[in-house]
Amino acid sequence: MTAARADGEGPSLDPEDWAQFRAEGHRMLDDMLDYLQQLRARPVWQPMNGALRASFREGLPAAPTALDEVYRDFTARILPYSSGNAHPGFMGWVQGAGTPVGMLAEMLAAGLNPNCGGRDHAAIEVERQIAQWAREIFAFPPEASGLFVTGTSIANFIALIVARTARLGPDSRRDGITASGRRLTAYVSEAAHACIPQALELAGLGRAALRLIPTDGAQRVALDALRATIAADRQADAEPFFLIGNAGTVDTGAIDDLDALASLAEAERLWFHIDGALGALAMLAPALRPRFKGIERASSIAFDFHKWGQVPYDAGFILVRDGAVHRAAFAAEAAYLGREARGLAGGSPWPCDFGPDLSRGFRALKTWFTLKVHGTEKLGAAIARSCALAEYLKARVEAEPRLELMAPVALNIVCFRYRGADADRLNAAIVAELHERGIAAPSTTRIRGAVAIRACLINHRTERRDIDGLIAAVLAEGARLA
Repeated sequence: MTAARADGEGPSLDPEDWAQFRAEGHRMLDDMLDYLQQLRARPVWQPMNGALRASFREGLPAAPTALDEVYRDFTARILPYSSGNAHPGFMGWVQGAGTPVGMLAEMLAAGLNPNCGGRDHAAIEVERQIAQWAREIFAFPPEASGLFVTGTSIANFIALIVARTARLGPDSRRDGITASGRRLTAYVSEAAHACIPQALELAGLGRAALRLIPTDGAQRVALDALRATIAADRQADAEPFFLIGNAGTVDTGAIDDLDALASLAEAERLWFHIDGALGALAMLAPALRPRFKGIERASSIAFDFHKWGQVPYDAGFILVRDGAVHRAAFAAEAAYLGREARGLAGGSPWPCDFGPDLSRGFRALKTWFTLKVHGTEKLGAAIARSCALAEYLKARVEAEPRLELMAPVALNIVCFRYRGADADRLNAAIVAELHERGIAAPSTTRIRGAVAIRACLINHRTERRDIDGLIAAVLAEGARLA
């Protein structure tokens, strides 16, 4: 029941009985903590049957429903059918597991419910604090800017817009990209995430402006082919302007030679952007940091706190070396966004000056809590442990004649398969069986055209026994299906 207003002007959306609401809220919190504590007793994932799926086609509710009834509905129809990325057996995609600390912080952020597009309030200062910490992680200068976004897909897009505007000048925001008559070209390895060509499309450049460069035997961008392609484009009167390095590719975790790319970008006068969705936060692990030499020379870095940072979804981030150039690509004057020297309308510049979103949630708080409660040393140790687990899985695969390693292990991703006739169909079927039985949730990918089982070890809850369980299940299902 909702409370009546004291002025008689209609119902409030606050509870009528705060004590009862408080008790129900405490029960929900306890239930979710029990859920996280007891994850191992649950299947990693289970499919929804047709009747349950159809139950989500109910009409728009006009009348109120009691909170406890809606919560019972949640526990019956939603909670058991999660994607499973919190579970230690989830190894399929590059998805962090979250933490209880992050869950509590998300609750606090929802209670405050600030709009983090701008104005002068504490939530904006928390986001600025995270930007400072990001500068420290990647050794960026004090003038670098940072912004929370939904994820690296949008962060990559924002970096492209900033680079495009920097190359064509601020008038391009008014006149469009065709007014200059210049044919801009961008470069990335063929192992790039699909969001990269999509960013070229969204930016109005078109995916034909993106050059996909071959990879070497370690799945890194081939530098000689990259240099030759840039030279050929210049010869054809194109204008190279944007170079993307992978700090961990999505399929295999390969890390491009970032230092060499930085030097090439400097020599060719290119904006050097790094897609660090998978691996950038490995900078928190001292033993892994040398693999990312050159990341500190980037013009911009896109990464996610919700992956290896274990912050609950979503918490993507874009870091730009030159904050003034970043702001020039997005800041816009509007009367309703007027800045003042005093009051709530102060505090300029605002986050909305650095990206397309004006309405923004308080993503920074769960990141702030995660970093403060756990500290970078503990987070870095968890990151290093997941890479050690990948080496353990690699060793298990190489020791088993029925299994085949499909790609080098650079970080935390292991691509392998069960040997046998019609191996593509067989391995796809093995993965589907593991999913549907709730044993483990690896994914599939293609390595040199062949289907591989892809285990991405990013969950801080995953242990050696989970790796052993995966191997045992793959062998058992492979033998059964073969």
